[in-house]
Amino acid sequence: MGKFVIKKTATGTKFDLKAGNGEVIATSEVYASEAACKNGIESVRKCCDGGVEDQTVEGYEALKHPKFEIYLDKKGEYRFRLKARNGEIIATGEGYKSKAGCLNGIESIKKNAPEAAVVEE
Repeated sequence: MGKFVIKKTATGTKFDLKAGNGEVIATSEVYASEAACKNGIESVRKCCDGGVEDQTVEGYEALKHPKFEIYLDKKGEYRFRLKARNGEIIATGEGYKSKAGCLNGIESIKKNAPEAAVVEE
């Protein structure tokens, strides 16, 4: 079972969504307050059932929000970002060497986020 881990940073509060094995599968921005961070977690829960827009394919179909966007970063690695209904980015993934790995990360969020516990570090 996954969990959202809330952490204080020098400039605010952020969360990581961790899979049952402890691997980080998504990270948030830094929020100004813990309450805002918890709202971000709830947004991930509500939006993690969105479709997947593969921006690495020429002529891809643009989907409505909420959605996961797959893209290539500057290092040529596959990454994803989860966008809320309002188009704001609410979670991002690490770089993956393969598209299949990136898609597995998205599936892990869809599986873990809805029931994940919220803990503070």
